[in-house]
Amino acid sequence: MATLILVRHGRSSANTAGVLAGRTSGVHLDETGLEQAVAVGERLAGVRLAAAVTSPLERCRETAKEITSRQAESLRASVDKQLSECDYGEWQGRPIKELAKERLWKTVQAQPSAATFPGGESMRAMQDRAVAAVRRHDARIAAEHGDDAVWLAVSHGDPIKSILADALGTHLDLFQRIHVDPASVSIIRYTESRPFVVGTNTHAGDLSWLTPPKKKGRSRRASGDAAVGGGAGPQTATS
Repeated sequence: MATLILVRHGRSSANTAGVLAGRTSGVHLDETGLEQAVAVGERLAGVRLAAAVTSPLERCRETAKEITSRQAESLRASVDKQLSECDYGEWQGRPIKELAKERLWKTVQAQPSAATFPGGESMRAMQDRAVAAVRRHDARIAAEHGDDAVWLAVSHGDPIKSILADALGTHLDLFQRIHVDPASVSIIRYTESRPFVVGTNTHAGDLSWLTPPKKKGRSRRASGDAAVGGGAGPQTATS
């Protein structure tokens, strides 16, 4: 299988207003969010991305554009609604401080697997469709580009946290322990036997080592075995 780079969209106008944007249209990156997206694009410029997929919401598409536009080779992100934000239903558009007083808030914090938003979807359904989406894309990209392929998915905080929880083998009820900031980078390498969580919520550092050296013929299949003792770490990619 391939390696997935998960990026949360940059800071949005709803983030700074303290409003649960959900799937509300017209929520864009604010000035800081745009700067964050540019910084992520520059950070990933040295990573040879085989493909890019994004949530359809504006703040994600804007973030994806800043990343793909800095690739050495032309790359355009496709849109997958399965990577969209959780459908918060009647909670959408309401202030966070107001929602924190709702009875359901405690369930969302302590037992999210039992939480269903009024008029919206359950957190379990959100995780199921988000995980299914990234695994489907990962298998397709590996089949098309080889098992050393690296690809990008731009999504939202809760979907990304749920994807990371699945990769870590962590129950959804514990996913609130995972932190995912705006414009942060998390990395999962999928293999036939298990996923490997390579990084979570990172904000800086060279990532060019994710791109494998160019080789003749089909790329090797990533091992599903964990290195005893931790291994020797990544090697710097060379063209």
